[in-house]
Amino acid sequence: MRLWAAPATRRGLRPRGLFRPRWEQALWHAGSVLSSFVASSASVNEWPPGPNETRPQPGEGLEGLRYNLNTLNTPPTMVLATIKHVAVTYHPHLGEAAALAPEVSSFLTQSGVETTSGLLSEKAVAEGLAEQSFDLLVALGGDGMMLRCVHACAPGRVPIVGINLGRFGFLAEFRREEWREGLGHILRGDCWVERRMMLHAEHYRASEKLGEWEVLNDCVVARGRVMRLLQFSADVDGQPLATYSADGLIAATATGSTAYALAAGGPILPPELRNILLMPVAPHLSMDRGIVLPEGSTASITVHTDHEALLSCDGQASERMDNGDRLLVSSGRYEAKFLRVQGRGYFFRNMMSRMKRNS
Repeated sequence: MRLWAAPATRRGLRPRGLFRPRWEQALWHAGSVLSSFVASSASVNEWPPGPNETRPQPGEGLEGLRYNLNTLNTPPTMVLATIKHVAVTYHPHLGEAAALAPEVSSFLTQSGVETTSGLLSEKAVAEGLAEQSFDLLVALGGDGMMLRCVHACAPGRVPIVGINLGRFGFLAEFRREEWREGLGHILRGDCWVERRMMLHAEHYRASEKLGEWEVLNDCVVARGRVMRLLQFSADVDGQPLATYSADGLIAATATGSTAYALAAGGPILPPELRNILLMPVAPHLSMDRGIVLPEGSTASITVHTDHEALLSCDGQASERMDNGDRLLVSSGRYEAKFLRVQGRGYFFRNMMSRMKRNS
């Protein structure tokens, strides 16, 4: 029997003027509760809890779950345990970030939270992340700073919340003027954990592995100083997929779909997807569409060139790729974790706002 699903109205209410028999109202209510329970169970059990997370205990009811107050019928991914120790870090070359960090630390300390402040490279912060001593990392800066924090926090499964002091702030949660109210919500538990897939990338020359990276945004193989096209062949799970003649080829996560891949004409993917996007850069008389690979796929990109080609992962320093070199890209061992207080529909709402602002 199919249970009638609730429309986009508040649970327990029905559109004004619409009459339903009591038996139909009972089925509607049961369907709402059942669908909410199934969604919540699937979400909670999707990933094992991290060191700073707990599962709701039997008998706790709704008090054991942290719901975003701005969203209706939204199941949480995990319940965050009490925040006791927070790291505050900032962009080393952004004066505004360095000036704001003591203010944020003071606010957290006055709220009864132990706080460690410093650059990512400083001993107290780096060792605390490695030892999983922190329940949360607050990052002050732009998207580049957020990427560096993800690389530092992902192995220890430490969640991040960002205060945007840069230009776009795709990954940050708060604008500069919002951080007090936002951190207050987090300390009260009015937040949810967003998990984003990362990539594991390996660079091979013949059978020799020259390097490996954990990547949140993308891996880009592109031409260097010589203004000529590169030739690429791409395989998926050992099977030929496509060949490209282009300036470059991007392997991106859903998070990275709004970075270089978007500028190259690729699709916008919701950040919770666990797929790999292959997107050519300025292709010529060859495959010119982005391809979204199934979850769990491994992509192999081989470069065919007689001139310089470069590999860069998450915008880090470039590595040279020679003719016949391969880049293997698969789902990573780690995931990025962000704390959110915005509703679940925040991503496309913010994305469209930014695109209108820049149009």
